[in-house]
Parts: sequence; C-alpha cells; structure tokens
Amino acid sequence: MFYSRRTLQTAAGMTLIELILATGILMVLATAALPIARVTIQRDRENELHRALREMRDAIDHYKDAADRGLIRVEQGTEGYPPDLDTLVKGVQLSGNTPGGTPTGETVRFLRKIPIDPMTGKEEWGKRAVQDDPDSTSWNGKNVFDVYSLSQGTGLDGTKYADW
Repeated sequence: MFYSRRTLQTAAGMTLIELILATGILMVLATAALPIARVTIQRDRENELHRALREMRDAIDHYKDAADRGLIRVEQGTEGYPPDLDTLVKGVQLSGNTPGGTPTGETVRFLRKIPIDPMTGKEEWGKRAVQDDPDSTSWNGKNVFDVYSLSQGTGLDGTKYADW
C-alpha cells in the first residue's frame, strides 16, 4: 500500500497523544489508590493488634481462672494473676487435683509465644498490675492484670493504641 507522508505523521502523532493521555489517566488513578492502600494497611495492623491483645488477655484470664480453682499455686499479693507474660509461655505446673480427685503434675501453658506488637514491631507490651492505678503507665512488677500497646500512635477511630 502507498501511504503519504502526511498520513504517517498524523498516525504517529495520534499514537503519541494517546500514550500521553493514557499515562496521565494511570497516574491519576494510582495517586487516588495510594491513600486507600495506606488505610487498608493500617486497618490490617489494627486488626492484628486487637487479635494480639485479645489472645494475651484470654491467656491471663485462663491463668486467673486456674488459680481461683486452686489448680496452680500463686504467690501472696498477686491476686491469682501471672507474675509476668513469660510465665504464660513457659507454663506452670498444676498443683491441684483433677475432677476425679487424682493429683496432677502436668505443666500447662497459656500462650504459645508472646505476640509481636504490630504497631511497634517488638515483643514488648505495657503491663498493668491489679494494684496499679487504671491510668498508670508504670508497672509495679507484682503481677500482670492487663496488657496494652507501647505505641504512641492513634488509630483510625481517633483513640490511642495504648488505650485499647
């Protein structure tokens, strides 16, 4: 086929303009998608924080329940709460009797491992004892009644992660 010079130049020019427009549209779409991706990532980390806190608080509650039923020995003044988070992982030896009345020497673990705080990326958590003030940020070291994140950040709902 025979093409004139003018036809070839016009076709090449149109392709370049289409390419520039398509690139511009993709840039606008990518710019709009970034904030959505950031919020999604933060929401996932917050869900992981909720899961980790729930897991540790459940383990503390199970330890307290076992202590209240006399299945494990506890120190005076601890109110039946674990002395630290490592105790939940290492486990404690049952000292009471089973429902059938036979003594048990079985070691019971309440956590497989201490979860990593997704907000700080560390295995460190703030702890509260029964004797501590509810708003206290210092732990007296006698027992672990509650745990919280050491992150100073604020969640999507406007509350501090340490208050969760």
